[in-house]
Amino acid sequence: MTSKTAAPRKKFGIIHPRDAQHMTGLEFLEAIRDGDLPSPPMAQALDFELTEVERGRAVFTGSPDARFYNPIGSVHGGYAATLLDSAMGVAIHSLLEAGQAYTTVEIKINFVRPITDATGQTRAEAKVISIGKRLATAEGRLTDSNGKLLAHGTATCMILQLDRKE
Repeated sequence: MTSKTAAPRKKFGIIHPRDAQHMTGLEFLEAIRDGDLPSPPMAQALDFELTEVERGRAVFTGSPDARFYNPIGSVHGGYAATLLDSAMGVAIHSLLEAGQAYTTVEIKINFVRPITDATGQTRAEAKVISIGKRLATAEGRLTDSNGKLLAHGTATCMILQLDRKE
């Protein structure tokens, strides 16, 4: 008889900036991806997760369902926008030094195809276009499991210096 070990349950929560200010952006994101730090509550609410991260690139996957439908019977555009905003912001975050953070100041999303509960798993992949001292830009693509484009967009993020008081 073989015994199966259950996969550890993913943790969700908020990480205080003081708890992460000594980590680079990539170290911080790898800790979230690997489950050493909790994923944000938004990821639990919309059932998506950070699955890949490297310098200047990030991938989120999620499986939309009828819980996210708008009144006309398709997944609300906010779902695609959230996955793309997350992927583009995290791609930028992956390039930040310890003591830095970011906030999105603008996103532009183009919706190409409707998303329904039959779409299956989606993949939001983003790459940094440019990063400076104060602003960074990224681009992202949301595809289905067959690689068909669902939406694409760009983001501009402001780079912030965290208060380093202990």
